[in-house]
Amino acid sequence: MLLLSIDSSAGASAALTGDGEPLSSWQTEQTTSHAEVLAPAVHQLISEASVTGEELGGVVVGAGPGPFTGLRVGLALAHALAEAWDKPLYGVCSLDSLALRATDAGIAGEFLVTTDARRREVYWARYESDDVGSRLIEGPFVGPAAELPALPAVGSGVQLYPQDLSVPELLPDAAAWLPDAAELGRLAHGAVTGELTGVLCPPLPLYLRGSDAKVPQQMLKGAAS
Repeated sequence: MLLLSIDSSAGASAALTGDGEPLSSWQTEQTTSHAEVLAPAVHQLISEASVTGEELGGVVVGAGPGPFTGLRVGLALAHALAEAWDKPLYGVCSLDSLALRATDAGIAGEFLVTTDARRREVYWARYESDDVGSRLIEGPFVGPAAELPALPAVGSGVQLYPQDLSVPELLPDAAAWLPDAAELGRLAHGAVTGELTGVLCPPLPLYLRGSDAKVPQQMLKGAAS
């Protein structure tokens, strides 16, 4: 099954996977240019692979959690493409990408996945890894890093708050990890084929808190009068 995957929960990434294996991918760590770069990157990715939308088995999108503005760019693009190509759209929690990576790298037992939530907070979830893979225990949540459980952690939240979080010794580079669309494609393929359970979620944004943008009070008063 050929899948196009998109994620814009932290940085931005896109990937084509065939039967769960990455065929081509693109990613950036920039967090302020999703609207400008993601759609052209997806177009280039598909063009260079000589793939048409009709050949896809579906579109996968990282549902977050993530900051409002960046996250909605990837979701809007994924919804538009799935609608235009008449393909199923699969949502996957973006934090699952890092849990998969940590499990592949050999992490054992319980651990945390963290990403930047701004406002001096992190998005996080608790996972457990065993011989079969990783499973979500609780989350996702948003909150101060200092209040998280005392467990090893992976993801960019560790890099931001090293005084509160620490990576496992076997994964020294895990403090800078960001979600990756290719891993989301692998997870979605496993779910669609029945190899994995509890992976797919509605392709809707996991904001976990309200938008920073507020309707001015004078506009609210005008609407009420």
